[in-house]
Amino acid sequence: MVEIPDTLPARMFLLAYDLRKERMTQRGPRLGYVLRAAALTELFLDGRLVEEHGRPVPGTPGDDPYGLLAEIAASRPRSWQHWIRKDGRAMVGTVREELARERWIRVTRERPLGLFPRDRVSVRDPRVVKALWGGASSALRGRPVAHVNSYDAAAVALAAAGEMASVLPGSDRRRHRRRIEELTARSGPAVPAVRKILRARRAAAAAG
Repeated sequence: MVEIPDTLPARMFLLAYDLRKERMTQRGPRLGYVLRAAALTELFLDGRLVEEHGRPVPGTPGDDPYGLLAEIAASRPRSWQHWIRKDGRAMVGTVREELARERWIRVTRERPLGLFPRDRVSVRDPRVVKALWGGASSALRGRPVAHVNSYDAAAVALAAAGEMASVLPGSDRRRHRRRIEELTARSGPAVPAVRKILRARRAAAAAG
């Protein structure tokens, strides 16, 4: 049995890695949205975050590994979309540092000719990514939705909402639309909020 990370944001970061191309397939704001939504979803699934009047509020006290509970508790009520959009770039860095510190990934600095320096991410053990893919594939095509592991269900729902082609190409999202809707319903309000954010960005880009 291959060991995999415990947290949902760490799993989603690794699922954004393409083993064939040996690089991250998801960058920029979209990855930040997925990781923030993953952290919110983890808190929601564990009861540490609940929904009141369509907004997240603290629930049962517990661990707050990414500081989101403290942020939400200290703020006036705000939408799921607000908390997903907030500090996405910082979230990517936090999760990446967590994975590097725990030796799931290796981060090296590159300076392509004539370009600004950038970090290159490589996965230390490809079997970890394959195991995560396997869990997502099983959630999408396997046992009844009610029996799917909650993190595997959330991984598929988040990958679909975030349009992560490394996990779910567009053809698979269309083919398994009903199943994805069922997995999304199990995973809480942060997942559909990601979809709304991306639709709003596309609409704004088209209007601009």
